[in-house]
Amino acid sequence: MLLTANAGGAETPTVLVFGDSLSAGFGIDVDQSWTTLLQHRLDEQGYEYRVINASISGETTEGGAARIESALDNFDPALIILQLGGNDGLRGFPPGRMKQNLDKIIRTSKNYGAAVVLLGIRIPMNYGQRYRTAFENVYREVAAELDVPWIEFFMEGVALNDNLMQSDGIHPNAAAQPILLDNAWPIISEALLK
Repeated sequence: MLLTANAGGAETPTVLVFGDSLSAGFGIDVDQSWTTLLQHRLDEQGYEYRVINASISGETTEGGAARIESALDNFDPALIILQLGGNDGLRGFPPGRMKQNLDKIIRTSKNYGAAVVLLGIRIPMNYGQRYRTAFENVYREVAAELDVPWIEFFMEGVALNDNLMQSDGIHPNAAAQPILLDNAWPIISEALLK
């Protein structure tokens, strides 16, 4: 689902949120999602950008790599907020493959002239320490190798708080959305020009 939070003119630069269900607003009203709150914050603080949410619930890094060129062609973003990988981890996909996909998404975006920020994610303890470490290191390595601003854990302060999670224990609820925005805001705001 593609959502335009603020249908600005063609001259208005675009921030493209390219993620999975955590950014697609799964299980909540889209108007409550952190991506909609991002548009409100940008407007309130005088940033002239329109936020387009190209996130898809269930998306993997492989799916993202397959559709990044189309998204870039369609929206010509100034900034991409890349929030993928959680579904790769939950499905036990090889971290090396995930890294290749994130690498492709970021390199392709940069070649199109878009800046990129990366929102890292963690997976539950039951996946084993070895896999969890390898999975989490992918974000660190990609960010360092491609010089991309990133945060380690997009769901910081949310994931283990039952009051902020939906009943499935995976997706954040409406009350969590401002926290998710606050987690991502430092690297987003640094990447934007007023």
